[in-house]
Amino acid sequence: MSDPTESTDRRIKKSKAALKHALIKLMQKHPFREISITDIVKLADLNRGTFYKHYHYKEDLFNEIIDDVIQDLVTSYREPYQGKEIFEVSHMPSSAIRIFEHVYQHAAFYTLAVKSEASSSFQQMICNVLRDLALQDLNEIFPTHINRELLASYQSHAIFGMIIEWIHQDFRHSPGYMAEELFKIINYKPANVVYHSTHSEPATQYVQKNGMTLE
Repeated sequence: MSDPTESTDRRIKKSKAALKHALIKLMQKHPFREISITDIVKLADLNRGTFYKHYHYKEDLFNEIIDDVIQDLVTSYREPYQGKEIFEVSHMPSSAIRIFEHVYQHAAFYTLAVKSEASSSFQQMICNVLRDLALQDLNEIFPTHINRELLASYQSHAIFGMIIEWIHQDFRHSPGYMAEELFKIINYKPANVVYHSTHSEPATQYVQKNGMTLE
């Protein structure tokens, strides 16, 4: 005999998932302010009563989407070191990096975060979460001779920069490939790199080639 409570929970989760999917899909084509609750429930193939069982306003629905993504982001970021007393980055396998699997799972949201009209606020929010996680969880392994706040900010924007590039490439690479590349970057030691300045083209030539103009 099935548990009626369990059946109700599944139905609620299914309805909420449909509403969230519908809102994200609508936001890919329309500004948030122009989207109505009627638009959302029509695309979700639900009625307004179902919407109002769970939310008062469309903003409530969107805030829950953000909360879901942030909670999963935190879990994915912490995956490599959760429950470990000693965490050595250089000995961590690339397969332990879960953040790109998280992004891929929420691809529609992250694409919206990068390409929508509100992209800058979304991106800053995600970078702030990554920065705060580094400061809270990994503070002890930061080098003592480097400003920790600046290092955490640098790392968070660097990781999100990879995510942005991945999105602009339409997720051409797998999450595993992206994790391997981040692992290489983390362990990259540029001390022995030699830079040949003679290979650089003049600034004016670069600007002209890329269709820019100098004021």
